[in-house]
Amino acid sequence: MANNSKSSGKMAAPESKDAMNRFKEEVASEIGVNLKQGYNGDITAKEAGSIGGEMVRKMIKTQEQQMSGNSNNQ
Repeated sequence: MANNSKSSGKMAAPESKDAMNRFKEEVASEIGVNLKQGYNGDITAKEAGSIGGEMVRKMIKTQEQQMSGNSNNQ
């Protein structure tokens, strides 16, 4: 019996994977976390959470601007 409530870890649009990786690298650089190509298991949970949290904040801000008709991304 399949449990559909769990996330499969797959992106809804697989073609966006490269763009999300670039976005992650950009955000990490902005907040001073050094990511390298490939495995980054040596970064702390705090650093990883900071990257993810900032990515979400930026995505929400962009969506709010688009919804309000303001395309000025600052």
